[in-house]
Amino acid sequence: MSEPPPFSPTIALLTVARVWDAALADELKALGLTSRKYGLLGHIRGTPGISFSELARRSRITVQSVHTAVAGFVQNGLVDDDTAHAGSASALRVTAEGEALLAQAAKVVDDIDGRFADQHPGLVDALRAHMAEVFAARP
Repeated sequence: MSEPPPFSPTIALLTVARVWDAALADELKALGLTSRKYGLLGHIRGTPGISFSELARRSRITVQSVHTAVAGFVQNGLVDDDTAHAGSASALRVTAEGEALLAQAAKVVDDIDGRFADQHPGLVDALRAHMAEVFAARP
């Protein structure tokens, strides 16, 4: 019988993240979203008028990818883009349709959170406590 590999918090967190991300991706798909698009839409709602460059930085993707995603949001009526022309400051805002979609996605997240809290209460409590420490330590 072989011994289990040594414990790695990095590998453990990546494994948990992949399992939870897969669950989120499966359920967001029914709403026409990916976790990346959900994050982008949330950033736009949280920072109306955010620039494409800042949106790319926050999302850790290229500006070109942000432009593509935002164009899809605009086409689907989720975001208004009042950018006058290329190179000018953007004026991105989530529309009422975008707000409704974000509310549906938030329900999906709440449902997943509830299931994982039921299945892994110790892990969820430990994550909550750790995040509280992280936020409390911020200047």
